[in-house]
Amino acid sequence: MEFIYPEGKKGALTFSFDDNQDFDKKLIEIFNKYGVRGTFNINSGTLGIKDDQSGDHNYFVSPDELNEVYKGHEIAVHGVHHKFIANLTDSMIVNEFLEDRKALEKITGKLVTGCAYAYGCHNEHIMNILSHLGIKYSRGVDSTYGFFPPQDFLDWNPTCHQADPRATELAESFLNCPGYIELPILYIWGHSFEFGRSGDWSGIEKLVSMLAGKDFIWYATNMEICDYIKATRSLEFTADGTKAYNPTLIEVFYKKDNGFSSIKPGELKTL
Repeated sequence: MEFIYPEGKKGALTFSFDDNQDFDKKLIEIFNKYGVRGTFNINSGTLGIKDDQSGDHNYFVSPDELNEVYKGHEIAVHGVHHKFIANLTDSMIVNEFLEDRKALEKITGKLVTGCAYAYGCHNEHIMNILSHLGIKYSRGVDSTYGFFPPQDFLDWNPTCHQADPRATELAESFLNCPGYIELPILYIWGHSFEFGRSGDWSGIEKLVSMLAGKDFIWYATNMEICDYIKATRSLEFTADGTKAYNPTLIEVFYKKDNGFSSIKPGELKTL
């Protein structure tokens, strides 16, 4: 059985941007224009702050506009105050992530169980703490330069940073992704202030437009991809491999003949 994405899509594209500065609004305009989607990692402790003394115009999205600004995209945890968590005690780590999750869930009225590590800082101990806080995935910052899904979603590293010199080359490779990669993902991360402070949005718009409008790509949030791949890994098979049972709430798709088929939630299906 070879898994594919919903409705027979060949690959998944997702973005992840950090720190909830006002520049996110312009970035989301570009995303919405081209029909791509992503995840925005929020430091709840900075919401509504306007730092006029830095010279960088570090203005942050306010709590009362959070839902509207990020409508159609995912909001995820990034730590209350964007602390370097390797320097924190266990109780401080719990507070940094759990309080951020609580604040974001109170504002959005939704579950917030995705995350990105501030500065990419994480290890097995930190991952274990996050799993006990209900976090389902968390993103680092080490570029894989590849398209394979992560083995552990709490140790999920992106394909590349948006400013990486290889970003366009990788996007082209993804559009022609070799068939031996099952459930390929092009995962690009960054910060909207990297465009906003310079006023040059042409690079990210060119990259997004290049990847947009493809009928074989699933344009998804980090959580949608995480949930879907976990569902494929949760299928249960009969001993002879002729039937599969889907114990999840997510419909799972796979290649069949020259097309595709699916196993619906709760279905035991002959393959």
